[in-house]
Amino acid sequence: MALKRSHVPQSAEPEPAPQLVSLPELIEQLAHADAGERRLAALALLNHQQAAPLLIEHLKSEPSAVVREAVFTTLARLGDPAALTGLARCLSSEDANLRNGAIETLKLLPEQTATIIPRLLADSNSDVRILTISILESLRHPFVEQWLVDVIESDPHLNVCGAALDLLVEVGGPESLGSIQRVKQRFIAEPYIQFAADLAMKRIKQG
Repeated sequence: MALKRSHVPQSAEPEPAPQLVSLPELIEQLAHADAGERRLAALALLNHQQAAPLLIEHLKSEPSAVVREAVFTTLARLGDPAALTGLARCLSSEDANLRNGAIETLKLLPEQTATIIPRLLADSNSDVRILTISILESLRHPFVEQWLVDVIESDPHLNVCGAALDLLVEVGGPESLGSIQRVKQRFIAEPYIQFAADLAMKRIKQG
């Protein structure tokens, strides 16, 4: 699955501090016909800890890229369990913009995202597992290698194991070698797994 890079934008000028507005007013403003009003509402919802589920739901129908970016910005700043759960659900969306925005937002929250990685790597949707491996690439967490080893030891899907091997080329250490050899045997008839595993083993042995 090709990933299109996206990001939570940094405005050239500092954002004005959101005014304290009641939650019902902001919900109404989030449905405003003007995208600028919806963007301001999305940013101001940072002041309401219960906002994450509302923002996640709004992403499903928001047509404006600028407003979506504001929503992802607020979700990143909230960084609470509700935000993480909602962002994780976005990984299985058919909307590529929604998936990519969620991926980039989760990458901004390494400590929080680490708490849901095992669950995402066990998701029944293989695409979600592959996208989760793409998040690991920038997570810089001490468990990244172990998570990848667990994938190649047990995941039944060829492409998921291939994605894990691709990342082990960069982060794998000597302790991964046994698991890499076993995944070679498990997918002995698959040329890409053989290539990726051999490359990972070579890089690891070279140090």
